[in-house]
Amino acid sequence: MKAFFINRYGKSDVLTSGELPEPALRDDDVLVQIHAAGVNPVDHKIRDGEFKLLLPYKMPLILGADLAGVVVRVGPRVRRFKVGDEVYARPDDERIGTFAELIAVKEDSLALMPANLSMEEAASIPLVALTAWQTLVEKGGLKKGQKVLIHAGSGGVGTIAIQLAKHLGATVATTASTANADMLKGLGADIVIDYKKDDFSTKLKGYDLVIDTQGGDTLKRSLRVIKPGGKLIGIAGPPDPDFAKLRGVNGFVRLVMWVLSFGIRKAARRSGASYSFHFMTASGQQLGEITKLIEAGHIRPVVDRVFPFAETRQALDYVETGRTKGKVVIKVR
Repeated sequence: MKAFFINRYGKSDVLTSGELPEPALRDDDVLVQIHAAGVNPVDHKIRDGEFKLLLPYKMPLILGADLAGVVVRVGPRVRRFKVGDEVYARPDDERIGTFAELIAVKEDSLALMPANLSMEEAASIPLVALTAWQTLVEKGGLKKGQKVLIHAGSGGVGTIAIQLAKHLGATVATTASTANADMLKGLGADIVIDYKKDDFSTKLKGYDLVIDTQGGDTLKRSLRVIKPGGKLIGIAGPPDPDFAKLRGVNGFVRLVMWVLSFGIRKAARRSGASYSFHFMTASGQQLGEITKLIEAGHIRPVVDRVFPFAETRQALDYVETGRTKGKVVIKVR
């Protein structure tokens, strides 16, 4: 099968294309012919080697962590899918590889595609929507009447998280450029703060939840807007001890994560809030709940550009600029 893969960690030029063997199918796997693949910042971070301590991949490694396609074969223990089903997924961490013609996905990580979306639109959804669901619903416990700040609203996670938070009945603030303000208000944002002109930490207060996609100084200043008992959830880091425990990493890596997150955890406690790091996990069940919201019209995909399969490297380079509105998608088939 044709695929885009790396043989070593590095920058853009390490990504190459060629023929690789078709993936082996486990008993609980579904073999999917990929029609479209979403592109995410995590793709170039994995390519660069930023996650090699957490995710020790073997080379060659096919990149890509979002897909929409058609089932072509199922393992003997698979019960929920059949050949011909149109499906979408964020594969498990250790089994990424959607920049290819075929992929084997665990049944529990897969969901039927929303009936009202194209393949390209569906491929833009899984990773960012699962991130939004897990941070807002599962970890954040966001409820009707609460207030949430979602940083970088025009990004892939932001565009979906704004819609989900609004559907849950929250007051939604976000940071973005003025050029994207109207789009984000159209998605449900009540307050859009231009990060180029204004300091969000002086404009907002009394927030129940902040979802941070930036890290660094933005993460620290976010504590100023959270009310006592509120939550700060970071998806850009730093990883915390609970995450280290969940991933089952070795003692050295656990120590590194404890040290890296010590400052923000201490600052959060002083503010009467809490800090936690979240790294999205695959879930076909949660993706099924998201499908219902999409088919009901509560969430819609925001696709910036669609690249042909041959221009996969250019698609990654474009996402790496950090200037995308919503998601970038590769049309594989």
